[in-house]
Amino acid sequence: MSQNRSSNNLVVPQATAALDQLKYEVAQELGIAIPQDGYYGNMVTRDTGSIGGNITRRLVTIAEQQLAGRY
Repeated sequence: MSQNRSSNNLVVPQATAALDQLKYEVAQELGIAIPQDGYYGNMVTRDTGSIGGNITRRLVTIAEQQLAGRY
């Protein structure tokens, strides 16, 4: 696994594996190869931003669906 140097802390630490899986799924859909060594320094900023933006979009959609199901 890659080293996480982010200052962001997950509310549910067990979600790390699910978020990593989502990252790889989104990258594959966009046709972007994620480095296996975990070093993103050689990736284009536009690619990493696209991955992050699509992850956020998907997470918001999931949250909206869950909220709609509760009410």
